[in-house]
Amino acid sequence: MIRRLWFLFAQATTVGLGLLFVVSTLRPQWLSRLAPPAQGAAAVQKAPVAANTSIPNRATGVRQASMEEPGTRAAAIGSYSDAARLAMPSVVSVYTSKELRRVGGEDPNLRQFFGDGGVESQRVVSLGSGVIASPDGYILTNNHVVQSSDEIAVALADGRRVPARLVGDDPETDLAVLKLDLQNLPAITFGHSETVKVGDVVLAIGNPFDVGQTVTMGIVSALGRTNLGLSRQENYIQTDAAINQGNSGGALIDSTGLLIGINTAIYSPRTGGSVGIGFAIPTSIVMHVMDQIVHTGRVHHGFFGIEPFDITPELAEAMRLKRADGVVVNGVLRNAPAGRAGMEPGDILLTINGTAVSATRTMLNQIAQLEPGSVATVRVMRENRELDLNITVGERPPPQSPR
Repeated sequence: MIRRLWFLFAQATTVGLGLLFVVSTLRPQWLSRLAPPAQGAAAVQKAPVAANTSIPNRATGVRQASMEEPGTRAAAIGSYSDAARLAMPSVVSVYTSKELRRVGGEDPNLRQFFGDGGVESQRVVSLGSGVIASPDGYILTNNHVVQSSDEIAVALADGRRVPARLVGDDPETDLAVLKLDLQNLPAITFGHSETVKVGDVVLAIGNPFDVGQTVTMGIVSALGRTNLGLSRQENYIQTDAAINQGNSGGALIDSTGLLIGINTAIYSPRTGGSVGIGFAIPTSIVMHVMDQIVHTGRVHHGFFGIEPFDITPELAEAMRLKRADGVVVNGVLRNAPAGRAGMEPGDILLTINGTAVSATRTMLNQIAQLEPGSVATVRVMRENRELDLNITVGERPPPQSPR
């Protein structure tokens, strides 16, 4: 009898284990429904869920990352949100308008009603960007954004739109300074463009096409870009961060949120949009120009009065020069600062105030940033002998307007 009962028990156990295996393989959800929920103090506590752990939604099966507290999020790898958050309140939109007037006599239809004295007016509105440079309302932007405008208005990041006045501009660097009658504005923090390296990550902030404040990312593609024909004094930071119409005058910041340049132009031969070649004026120039505009209303550029010429390998060989760096003085203006200090045609400029001279364009930028009236120590090579000259810096005359 006992042997028979044991045989029945063994068969029932085998069948039950087989059914359990089939159910757990094909219908595991049936088993989860049968599991009793943990209750009371004896219930096992749930382990905290990591920030990147996903939790399934019972109704839809969609998985979403958990959040321990409302408003928190997992830190994104490689995110520059902190840099953008610091700089965005300091970037504004600049709206300008000017009235174009046309004599009605030029239009035969208007001449019928107004005669030759009729005047047709049209107001043109333009858009650019700007950067709050100080809490008391000074705004940096490009000269070409505000040039020849009748009215200027600035839209702040908080939605306020206020009138602005032009403090001064500098066509030679394409910079201008505006003033708002406001206080305690969120001014940007300036960085040191001299420390920027090719390959550094940068963000461009502005209002392209008036779609609203926009942040784009790229890297520093090149430094010291010149001979672009954009302005008389050129020393641009090149970047592939997207810069479009409306970005002019906006901020170029580094990965920590510091201002390193003012966006000014793009290279776009066909489309008019960004093709990954944009240019910004470095803060080393921006701060120099802004300081002079705020204190004097205009910019005073240094002037030597020389005609420079780049040294080429062929020229160095022809002149039998011991060194191929520096700039050849091709001519000296009569009664110019350099001439009064003893500089002669054929001299080779080596350094200005201890800074090496490498090319004509960079040399002109070095001279332009000298304060008129100050004394600059210039080292030249003359007949393979190095000489030091002390030049009292003059003020560069403004460019002549074309007739």
